[in-house]
Amino acid sequence: MIVERIWTGNAYRNYNYLIACPESGEALAIDPVDHQKCLTAARAKGWEITQILNTHEHHDHIGGNDAVVAATGAKVIAHHRAGARIGGVDRGVKAGDVIKVGKTVELECLDTPGHTMCHICLRSHTEQPALFSGDTLFNAGAGNCHNGGSAEALYGSFVDQLAKLPDNTRVYPGHDYIENNLRFTLARESDNAAAMALLSDVVGQNPKKAPVTTLGQEKQINTFLRLSSPSVIAGLRKVFPDLPEKPDSKTVFIKLRELRNTW
Repeated sequence: MIVERIWTGNAYRNYNYLIACPESGEALAIDPVDHQKCLTAARAKGWEITQILNTHEHHDHIGGNDAVVAATGAKVIAHHRAGARIGGVDRGVKAGDVIKVGKTVELECLDTPGHTMCHICLRSHTEQPALFSGDTLFNAGAGNCHNGGSAEALYGSFVDQLAKLPDNTRVYPGHDYIENNLRFTLARESDNAAAMALLSDVVGQNPKKAPVTTLGQEKQINTFLRLSSPSVIAGLRKVFPDLPEKPDSKTVFIKLRELRNTW
């Protein structure tokens, strides 16, 4: 499996991805909002985009579909309940469904509601797994729930699914928010040495060269995966004095998401 990460440079700081089979040259485009950059990258590599996967229905993820389909004839794949929100869906997928790309690539669909209620993440069936997490899990952060989402559902996606994936899983999110997310982590947990060290590396860095973290690293630097941290809980209690001495992880997650909404 070959992963081509494409930095759009747009106001929303989107990443697009091409996932290619090295034997056949067939490729899957994930959320190709910058259709021109995706098509140009595919041509430069000698790949044929045969499928598009939309992680969810927001325009900054589906806006390039029509142009890519017009140029390539690619089939559009999305959550099985997102058809009313995404035009021209050829295949609706559910948790556990597998998307095959060419001869060698298999990507397993995870149903991960929260940012929206019809959100798909993809997990690769490779020796070192990769997670294409859309707007569910960001490097050092979590998606918002402003436009049709649910913080409670997002908590379930994090705790019941993503946190249980192997620690060596490489994380490929839909946006580059790593610097700001690390600053949020440190605002909640000022003694987080791993977040502090990574922040010094990424400040002012070209997003094209931003690090690809692993889930194991995320558990060190991502506040939303550190729900039992005494430092995180102590910091939350300063903002929410009514918080119990030993709050449950769901309460911690939802309070963190509430803080991040206005941070």
